[in-house]
Amino acid sequence: MESEETNKEELGKQMSFLEHLDEFRRRLINSVIIVVIAFLLCWFVSDEIYNFLSVPIRQALSEAERREVPVEGLTGNEKVLSLDNLTEGDTGRYVFDQATKLGVGVVSPGTSVKAIFTTDGQGRIGLFTDESIFTYNAIIPKGIRLPVNFEEPTENTSTDERMIVTTAVEPFTLYVTVSLYAAIALSIPFLLWQIWGFISPALYKHERSYVTPFIVLSSISFIIGSAFAYYILFPPALRYLLGLGEDFRLLLRASDYLDFVTLIMLAMGVIFQMPAITYVLARIGLVTAGFLVRSWKIAIVVIMIVAAVVSPTADIPNMMLFATPMMCLYVISIFIAWFFGRKRKKDSELENMPI
Repeated sequence: MESEETNKEELGKQMSFLEHLDEFRRRLINSVIIVVIAFLLCWFVSDEIYNFLSVPIRQALSEAERREVPVEGLTGNEKVLSLDNLTEGDTGRYVFDQATKLGVGVVSPGTSVKAIFTTDGQGRIGLFTDESIFTYNAIIPKGIRLPVNFEEPTENTSTDERMIVTTAVEPFTLYVTVSLYAAIALSIPFLLWQIWGFISPALYKHERSYVTPFIVLSSISFIIGSAFAYYILFPPALRYLLGLGEDFRLLLRASDYLDFVTLIMLAMGVIFQMPAITYVLARIGLVTAGFLVRSWKIAIVVIMIVAAVVSPTADIPNMMLFATPMMCLYVISIFIAWFFGRKRKKDSELENMPI
């Protein structure tokens, strides 16, 4: 009698079609508000986010543009020193890799000047001109500090390693796009909470307790997937793509690269949700390990289709670079379903189970 009343109570709580639409609208508005707030936060650090996202392409461009040759000298004892290993009094010629303004003078890229590594009157170490530079509109005297920071070493980027923009408003658009993608990534836990809140009325009461493991696992999986794309997938993929164009002078648009890197990071973040989603479905009882094992052929086809869509080229090596982690995730999902799987039961059945 008690179980019948519980079932009737659950049925009474079922939402009508209009109530579903109203709930969907409310969750959608909440999601938009969350993304807007995250966007405003990301906008203030959009330049740092962009610099972080551009590191893989800068490194790939550096490797593609520079030719490495062995160092050979007259005596065999010659060696090339990095700027970090200079000692006070070392001299050499400094080459400007881009147009640089020093005072009222503008030094053209490719200009070289004799330089000395020493300290100034305030005891700060640095690289200074050891001769005058004559430009078209000024004379830059000896003893001017050159734009090399030894106190806070950073990765220097030459003009050959920079991407291009083609319109005046494109830099602003880039930073807006960067902020939006970063806001979506930052909002993932809150967006997952909204998704769970929308589908939870269709679940039994005991099944709704899986919300915390689902959000935690999904958030961690998204971070791992994005990091996997950034650190593992991008370097070889970019080297391969740039290697195809080694006979050409590459002018890479910043917007094209940004779309490429962000979409793949978001896509891999979503793909890495497979174990987390499998965990919840297995706990609820909608997915079993046997079902996943029997469906492996279909899964392989779907994985290859997704890899072909996500990978930048349709060649087999790049496709397998994206398909292999998805296959591994599918195997992990099988073990998760086997370990955490259970038959779906109603709340009333759980209450009547002997303790």
